[in-house]
Amino acid sequence: MEKPHIAVVPSAGFTHLVPILEFSKLLLHLHPQFQVTCLIPSLGSPPSSSKAYLQTLPSNIHPFFLPPVSKEKVPPDAHLTIQIQQTVTHSLPYIKHELKSLCSRTHVVALVVDVFAHQALDFGRELNLLSYVYLPLSALVLSLYFNSSKLDEILSSEHRDPQEPIVFPGCVPLYDRDLPQPCHDRSSLAYKQFLERAKRCLLADGILVNSFLELESDTLRSLKVQFGGKPTIYPVGPIIQSLSIGQENGLECLTWLDKQQPKSVIYVSFGSGGTLSQEQLDELAYGLELSNQKFLWVVRAPSSIASAAYLGTRIEDPLQYLPQGFLERTRERGLVVPSWAPQVQVLAHSSTGGFLCHCGWNSVLESVVQGVPILAWPLFAEQSLNAAEITDGLEVALRPKASKGGLVERNEIAKVVRDLMEGEQGTKIRDRMEHLKNAAANALKEDGSSIKAMSEFAAYLRDT
Repeated sequence: MEKPHIAVVPSAGFTHLVPILEFSKLLLHLHPQFQVTCLIPSLGSPPSSSKAYLQTLPSNIHPFFLPPVSKEKVPPDAHLTIQIQQTVTHSLPYIKHELKSLCSRTHVVALVVDVFAHQALDFGRELNLLSYVYLPLSALVLSLYFNSSKLDEILSSEHRDPQEPIVFPGCVPLYDRDLPQPCHDRSSLAYKQFLERAKRCLLADGILVNSFLELESDTLRSLKVQFGGKPTIYPVGPIIQSLSIGQENGLECLTWLDKQQPKSVIYVSFGSGGTLSQEQLDELAYGLELSNQKFLWVVRAPSSIASAAYLGTRIEDPLQYLPQGFLERTRERGLVVPSWAPQVQVLAHSSTGGFLCHCGWNSVLESVVQGVPILAWPLFAEQSLNAAEITDGLEVALRPKASKGGLVERNEIAKVVRDLMEGEQGTKIRDRMEHLKNAAANALKEDGSSIKAMSEFAAYLRDT
């Protein structure tokens, strides 16, 4: 008898494809009575990173690329969340067709969609399937979704003091700079889509969130009290990649780290899509040089758009944009690599003692799992929200101060790097992060909170 299927729909972009499939891998490892079919939308041809990753999947996960959406259909200068959302919107007819076909051939018990693929939840209801949202983000983001009506009311109030923080039950106080990008312009399409996404989440049978009880206990408990357990929230994290997929720079990075002292290197990377302006790139280079700390820096060609590399990369040598003489002057202390490094392995290396990070949730969780303290440098999307949580809430990060023009200057960079790597503040942060590392490991043990949540989810699918 064929095993029951779970249909999974990610949204466009490598950083939304990997989390939902890593969740699928863990689910099937724990509950092999299921199998997964994954319907993958993409903007233009699927990137090589996605294809390489799919080749690593076990045989009980069946990936299927939907016909790619032409880049001409999605405005390249639109907000990143709009590009992701529109890619899914244009893919909806293909998602529906493949889902109906799958249901006609096999026993499909549930539909699990990435939060940016929420429109596909309609097909779950049409086909009488249990329908879930997979949220590859924090419980704090989920709280913002659940409290979106209240948030909209606060932001639209004429009498509101913008210096006053916004406080939701169980959450760190949020200032305007901490809110996700779409919330900064209430008239924008990105903000309207944010509200729509929030509303749709509430209609699902459940939400699988890539966090764990010990990391965001106050937020998760408050959500349950506020909303009475409907939809059901399953904290199933931390779900991260076990290995980075890619070859270039890998051996060079790890060989160089092997030669360094324990916890002596700060790893600098802005994720798979983050970019800095030329002026900010220069300041970061000079700041690292002034800090006198060892560093491993993944450099990307500069751009005035912080998310420029998220859905596509420019083919050029980013090292040419570094300040003249920088590589020669820092040769003894630093390693600079273009565009990519094996992040999972770098963070797990004993020589890595800090992470200057864009605060994407995947990177935050990878840092937590390895117990590496963070320098929070958010760029776009909900990264400022994550930065507030890890800096002000969990206190496992430092955040450099920007000037009035938004530039983080070299002296400030040098100061926070030294503070994190060898200061008293850094020692306290490292101790707290070590505690979270142990909590993350415990959550994924046989009797851990996240494994219990995963089992509750599987049992509900099995028994319904």
